[in-house]
Amino acid sequence: MNDSKTHDMEEVRLMKGNEAIAHAAVRCGCDGYFGYPITPQSEIMETLMELEPWNTTGMVVLQAESETSSINMVYGAASCGKKSMTSSSSPGVSLMQEGISYLAGAELPCVIVNVMRGGPGLGTIQPSQADYFQTVKGGGHGDYKMITLAPASVQEMADYTVLAFDLAFKYRTPAMVLADGIIGQMMEKVVLPPYQPRMTEDEIREKCPWATLGKPASRKPNVTTSLALLAEEMEEINLRLQSRYREIEKAEVRCEKFMCDDADYLIVAFGTMARVCQKAVEEARKHGIKVGLLRPITLYPFPVDEICHYSHQTKGMLTVEMNAGQMVEDVKLASCGRVPVEHFGRLGGIVPSPDEVLDALKTKIIK
Repeated sequence: MNDSKTHDMEEVRLMKGNEAIAHAAVRCGCDGYFGYPITPQSEIMETLMELEPWNTTGMVVLQAESETSSINMVYGAASCGKKSMTSSSSPGVSLMQEGISYLAGAELPCVIVNVMRGGPGLGTIQPSQADYFQTVKGGGHGDYKMITLAPASVQEMADYTVLAFDLAFKYRTPAMVLADGIIGQMMEKVVLPPYQPRMTEDEIREKCPWATLGKPASRKPNVTTSLALLAEEMEEINLRLQSRYREIEKAEVRCEKFMCDDADYLIVAFGTMARVCQKAVEEARKHGIKVGLLRPITLYPFPVDEICHYSHQTKGMLTVEMNAGQMVEDVKLASCGRVPVEHFGRLGGIVPSPDEVLDALKTKIIK
């Protein structure tokens, strides 16, 4: 599963998804990574430490004392127009939610990587997709949303790290790469992106006029712009954000379709489960069952129009997730009740097999 552009005449490497994120961050001109180790994403920081980018590109790599500290370091760097990022796994991202909300309120671009593990609580180090609500629905306080990219391959782990930075700076908003533990730990071939130079201070002043870097002392710094003493001022901030989210929803929806044109039934899945479901679709077709697969690449903005379209031509939809049923709510909303929408998932780090998916389709949708 990969919607990435073809890479010609470039070196092919074999690495983990976590490692691909680290290499891509260095190559796309990231200024600073601030993180804290937690399984199953610790290789991101470990790889950055091995690469020692402070000796090559000048990128800062720092292990903070906690996830709370790391997201606030991202906040400080982002307010200066720097490309800053962090990474963690589910309970660690929970600790970052206040900082993420502050970043959204201050309209600051950054990238957060979440390689999901099971919960609630400390849970398990096994893979999960149970952070959909935490990420796509905002997670922290306030009416904010966060661009969320869901890779389904190691190549996309690299490509979407670059894309996340591009979108974050385009719309002045935090962006998340949301992967499950399998994609973070699995090894595949990947072509790494070309090196981009880090922005100079002059380029930051030109491209990020909102940044605090070089601003006169009389100018109000961005690090306090999420604070409003008057209700009218807070409403103005929120209305500006909501207008920007509508722009994102119009321009940045991404999804992949597999055998959907003549489908009588539709499976909706992201990340690792999309890979499993593709095999289930192929098996269903062998048995004469016309099934298609829609893979949301952007979980926010969600492919509402695409799912609405298929609700007019299919007889039912099944979401397959490694959780108790989260994305299914958005699929139900997008389908407007036109067709039955059911959920199938496994919990505790268990990954459903293609046969289980096919059985669920037969029992829950086709009947």
